[in-house]
Amino acid sequence: MSGSGATPGPGSGSSPAACRFAHYFVLCGIDADSGLEPDELAGENFDQSPLRRTFKSKVLAHYPQNIEWNPFDQDAVNMLCMPKGLSFRTQTDNKDPQFHSFIITREDGSRTYGFVLTFYEEVTSKQICTAMQTLYQMHNAEHYSSVYASSSCSMDSLASSLDEGDTTSLLKLQRYNSYDISRDTLYVSKSICLITPLPFMQACKKFLIQLYKAVTSQQPPPLPLESYIHNILYEVPLPPPGRSLKFYGVYEPVVCQRPGPSELPLSDYPLREAFELLGLENLVQVFTCVLLEMQILLYSQDYQRLMTVAEGITTLLFPFQWQHVYVPILPASLLHFLDAPVPYLMGLQSKEGTDRSKLELPQEANLCFVDIDNHFIELPEEFPQFPNKVDFIQELSEVLVQFGIPPEGSLHCSESTSKLKNLVLKDLVNDKKNGNVSTNNISMYELLKGNETIARLQALAKRTGVAVEKMDLSASLGEKDKDLKLQCEEAELRDYQLNVQLREVFANRFTQMFADYEAFVIQTAQDMESWLTNREQMQNFDKASFLSDQPEPYLPFLSRFIETQMFATFIDNKIMSQWEEKDPLLRVFDSRIDKIRLYNVRAPTLRTSIYQKCNTLKEAAQSIEQRLMKMDHTAIHPHLLDMKIGQGKYEQGFFPKLQSDVLATGPTNNNRWVNRSATAQRRKERLRQHSEHVGLDNDLREKYMQEARSLGKNLRQPKLSDLSPAVIAQTNWKFVEGLLKECRMKTKRMLVEKMGHEAVELGHGEANITGLEENTLIASLCDLLERIWSHGLQVKQGKSALWSHLIQFQDREEKQEHLAESPVALGPERRKSDSGVMLPTLRVSLIQDMRHIQNMSEIKTDVGRARAWIRLSLEKKLLSQHLKQLLSNQPLTKKLYKRYAFLRCEEEREQFLYHLLSLNAVDYFCFTSVFTTIMIPYRSVIIPIKKLSNAIITSNPWICVSGELGDTGVMQIPKNLLEMTFECQNLGKLTTVQIGHDNSGLLAKWLVDCVMVRNEITGHTYRFPCGRWLGKGIDDGSLERILIGELMTSTSDEDLVKQCRTPPQQKSPTTARRLSITSLTGKNNKKVVAYFETTDQILDNEDDVLIQKSSCKTFCHYVNAINTAPRNIGKDGKFQILVCLGTRDRLLPQWIPLLAECPAITRMYEESALLRDRMTVNSLIRILQTIQDFTIVLEGSLIKGVDV
Repeated sequence: MSGSGATPGPGSGSSPAACRFAHYFVLCGIDADSGLEPDELAGENFDQSPLRRTFKSKVLAHYPQNIEWNPFDQDAVNMLCMPKGLSFRTQTDNKDPQFHSFIITREDGSRTYGFVLTFYEEVTSKQICTAMQTLYQMHNAEHYSSVYASSSCSMDSLASSLDEGDTTSLLKLQRYNSYDISRDTLYVSKSICLITPLPFMQACKKFLIQLYKAVTSQQPPPLPLESYIHNILYEVPLPPPGRSLKFYGVYEPVVCQRPGPSELPLSDYPLREAFELLGLENLVQVFTCVLLEMQILLYSQDYQRLMTVAEGITTLLFPFQWQHVYVPILPASLLHFLDAPVPYLMGLQSKEGTDRSKLELPQEANLCFVDIDNHFIELPEEFPQFPNKVDFIQELSEVLVQFGIPPEGSLHCSESTSKLKNLVLKDLVNDKKNGNVSTNNISMYELLKGNETIARLQALAKRTGVAVEKMDLSASLGEKDKDLKLQCEEAELRDYQLNVQLREVFANRFTQMFADYEAFVIQTAQDMESWLTNREQMQNFDKASFLSDQPEPYLPFLSRFIETQMFATFIDNKIMSQWEEKDPLLRVFDSRIDKIRLYNVRAPTLRTSIYQKCNTLKEAAQSIEQRLMKMDHTAIHPHLLDMKIGQGKYEQGFFPKLQSDVLATGPTNNNRWVNRSATAQRRKERLRQHSEHVGLDNDLREKYMQEARSLGKNLRQPKLSDLSPAVIAQTNWKFVEGLLKECRMKTKRMLVEKMGHEAVELGHGEANITGLEENTLIASLCDLLERIWSHGLQVKQGKSALWSHLIQFQDREEKQEHLAESPVALGPERRKSDSGVMLPTLRVSLIQDMRHIQNMSEIKTDVGRARAWIRLSLEKKLLSQHLKQLLSNQPLTKKLYKRYAFLRCEEEREQFLYHLLSLNAVDYFCFTSVFTTIMIPYRSVIIPIKKLSNAIITSNPWICVSGELGDTGVMQIPKNLLEMTFECQNLGKLTTVQIGHDNSGLLAKWLVDCVMVRNEITGHTYRFPCGRWLGKGIDDGSLERILIGELMTSTSDEDLVKQCRTPPQQKSPTTARRLSITSLTGKNNKKVVAYFETTDQILDNEDDVLIQKSSCKTFCHYVNAINTAPRNIGKDGKFQILVCLGTRDRLLPQWIPLLAECPAITRMYEESALLRDRMTVNSLIRILQTIQDFTIVLEGSLIKGVDV
């Protein structure tokens, strides 16, 4: 069943099998010829008693032999029918039949479902009984002394807590887990299984239970079992979409229904159980993890629970589909798949008595662990909440309460009694005559006396004074009998209705969230071929515009969700629908969006975070009820077949040997649904031939399709059938290739987005990356690195594989540090100025960066530390270099990783580091902008121009450093010390420095060249040019200056940066520009202001008079506010503040004409001056008016103390 195109065998089913309800009937169990074979793949523990060990099972029979488009995969089916292999019991053990289902996902993503009933059958082979006896003798000989010691002490404690009179149960406990051929009857598990194309779970379960009843009943069934199996394989059709179907089991009819083309797709697993098992809050959290494509591991003792939760959650994803590894039941032999460095959704069976802490998982940094039996989940860190989560949970709980289900789930209350009671009674009720118990009143304890767990519970209950209640079985059986049919159908109908209503609520959330998704789909390709060939280079969805259109609270979730593979596939399907038939899920989703638009004709751009409830719950429940009330189709009744007499004789309790010749092929094509499907088949064939002639070559197209669809999916499914070392090695190789490809695509995407953003800052095009989006991309890079470091680990230590590798590297390096200096990469070269003062070299080392992270008390976990370290290294442009240094310690890498691990594939590792190196081409502030509250050490150096200035000054200098996140406040600089270090809360990117002094003493004048400030953690160095005097009576008499900074690039990067780097921020004005400013304003603003304050100009137009008067007033108000500010700023500084304030408040265009018409101008300026040329003044005003379209926010340090 993995793969397709196998040729049909001689016993292939008849042609229209695509429309058949079931494809195969399978029988698995013990092969009497090969005897007891231990199942090594299941990781067997030979310390266990033989009854508790697992042995190899075999597919004993399957009918038909093969079907062309769904080839029978014997190994996979055997492994999933009996994931633990064969298990043995004696007459003292609980032998209730167990139902579970499984799923086989083929490599192309299509699915086949299996439904299994496992029951116990008496072992008739003397050879196997003797083998079991021998195993016990060996086991007892080896472990007698130790087992005796441990069991006797547990017996004592139990004996003291049990009733003295209850000696029989003690004897039973002593005999539990032992086997004596002369005294005990040996039973072995056997499975009957139906394999179907669609998940009709309830119908298959009923059919299998009826088959089992027929085997265990005292009376033989009405017809031989072959009749019923032949009927379901060949004569029961799939119900058509939107219709219901009735077919016949051994004793009573079975009903199933299928949703119509406009309804949500078929889902037969009861969501009620999933919600009861997990609780509403937990289920929504796990659902969010699945949407964000994390690694999800389900954990339970019960296989069917694993399937119910996995299928339930993936059903709720509509219109999206899980695109990665999906194995709801992971057989013991495939445990190495937990090492997969890809998103997965897997189910692992927990062994009795093992708790979560003993479970060794290769990676947990991005893992969502779901312990179903204990109603408990562990979530990954940095986890965004689902939009409108509170309202969403409220709406879901209303639906659950309506159906009598507590929203918090119902498993964590009095589990020991209620759960066991339900499990046991269910099977007894199903099998009234053969419950193997009398119909007297019996207590639960009597019923399960042979079970050790129950004995312990009984003892515990007695100690705590809880009575295990007695139950009137006969009464409950009688009531059930009276009203069985109605009850059963009623409960089933309610389950169907609850399913569809819950799914409608989930679907409605996506319909509301993505109502306008079509507007953002980018469709550039003219035809399918060109689109498929360029798929990897194309962007299909305008993510930035889509996010900018969403309500603020949705952004953390949506920015991550639109990066997932399931969203990419959804958009790909949308684009493909131009050229081929629409994907069914997409068709239903699009029709729902059209319906929304029809009902509330809202402007497509208006987005609101107001919660809108689902209003289609009633209709959805009604359509199911109508289908189940009136059957649309009834299948042919089972009938006698042309069989050999005397074979497969009925023997109670044993599944008969079926006659394979009658089950190998179906009837001749004589019924309607066969003919109907044949016509459809012919029509499909004609269409296919037509498309072959018209379109491109079919094989080529299929190849493109597969490649395009598998883009980003590393490995869809593990192959269950072949588990040879070569196949496992090939699987690991696929993982390595997949990780490398993912790394290439992620780094490329980060570069393209960032460079696009930089192009905008340089004035090209529009911005297409937001801070949020950049953060999402970096978070996904952190996740990728964690997965790479988790691949092929020898022994897992801590939740973050990367951090534990770093810690071990740090320990080794620190041990060597006292012997020799650890490798140090020198930072930027020393920056000398003409004064000779410089910033000391910053020591750059991997260990140093780790220490910075370890000193951050804000980060509490290893996963958090690893992510912070990645962000810091990326910001410092050292990520590739650091990782190279980490991996250069080969003995450590060999000690930590298996041979097949990604980090030990040299060529791929080199390419991976090269891809990371490409990220150095752009500037990231992903550490500075995320850890905004941490304390950071800074170092500042003031560089004077010593040739022209005093070497020593007597005044008291001060400095204030400002950044995007705050400022330091005024800090006094120790006299004659030009360098100082200080620590303060993260300032973000540095923007301005205010520098000044108090003008005291004889040598108070100071000529400053520039100020340098460095962040000692990230190494970012900023230069703040000045080139002016500070002091009274020199330059413009200013005692303080505001300097604007620029980020310096490290010399090693400069060549690379010349081609592509973040544009520098605005520098302080150059000398040439300063001259023009002065010539524009004249030497004395006071004259101009005095003129405006004393003169009232007379104009012809009254409106002009009013406008001019208000302009004069504001101008005078601003100038006076700047003049009276408690700051020692010179004229140039004051004028700069006036221009800045005028620009911010959109007043400059009104002030320029006032200045130009002021009479003082003629006395102060020559005729050629700009302000005396009317045409130039008008041009300047027009230029200044264009700035009014922008919102300008001024740095706080620029206008400090100026109150306008």
